[in-house]
Amino acid sequence: MKPHGLRRRALLPLPLPLLGLWSCAGVPVPRRVDLQGHRGARGLAPENTLEGLQLALDLGVTTLEIDVLASADGVLVLSHDRQLNPDITRDASGQFLPTRGPAVNSLTVAQLHTYDVGRLRPGSRYAAEFGQQRPHDGARLPRLSDVLALVRAHGDGRVRLAIELKSSPLAPALAPAPEPFAAQLLQVLADHGLSDRTQILSFDWRTLQAVQRLRPVTDTVYLTAQLPGLDNLQIRSGQDSPWTAGFQHRAHGSVPRMIAAAGGSHWSCFWRDLDAPQVHEAQALGLQVLAWTVNRAEDMRRVLDLGVDGVVTDRPDVAMTVWRERGLVW
Repeated sequence: MKPHGLRRRALLPLPLPLLGLWSCAGVPVPRRVDLQGHRGARGLAPENTLEGLQLALDLGVTTLEIDVLASADGVLVLSHDRQLNPDITRDASGQFLPTRGPAVNSLTVAQLHTYDVGRLRPGSRYAAEFGQQRPHDGARLPRLSDVLALVRAHGDGRVRLAIELKSSPLAPALAPAPEPFAAQLLQVLADHGLSDRTQILSFDWRTLQAVQRLRPVTDTVYLTAQLPGLDNLQIRSGQDSPWTAGFQHRAHGSVPRMIAAAGGSHWSCFWRDLDAPQVHEAQALGLQVLAWTVNRAEDMRRVLDLGVDGVVTDRPDVAMTVWRERGLVW
């Protein structure tokens, strides 16, 4: 397959802050950096809810980043966790779940909507990390179709979507197989006229390969992390990774070359794993580079200095302050 990135703009292998962009009239052109609201605006409102997404739209993000799974009755719904998260989920009696709950794909939409995801469990790690999140009691896991309707109604015709397919080769029973999962998402996007405004992302590169087979012009965002709890590259272990659809690091020598060979358009990397040489290599291969999930102003400045094309954040309000400070456009 011809690398997907080659159908896009060729980028100079130089750090963007040093490019000195100028218009034909000799006027400086502001650098554009995509500002993606992670799960809506998780630091300010309940994640992956209509309430949180509306807040992100009101703030003015460029892109809404959300997570998608399928319910037991075959409806695409928003959820980051394949099983209900006890730190954000209350049952019909108003009690937080004592442990991790049922799998999302074991419940119908009607059953999912009996759970309230509008508040953080007091004393939890989540509550400590997102102390400024405002609760919205009564918030539910929305259907993707409801989110797309919200974007069409309030997205000003410009807001984009970044939709993560939450499949895992290590837990195949908790999500549809890659091909039908990709096909269902693409069909829903087409039904709402939002195909051309959507990036599709995943740590499970098999789903992205399916997207590219089914609709080659779709922007595919290859997610990577090298963390103790999630390492979808397995570079340090020297073993083949089941996450990367057969594109192994030892065969390509670098993560950007893996993604270019896979035909991706974007590389979205855990921000601490990024450095300037990798960013420049990826951009030279025609990839756009995103850093996730960056929440502190000083860390945003650091990744911007690397020359990234976009930042995924729980705190779009903080990001907007940094963007204005740098004279950036989002």
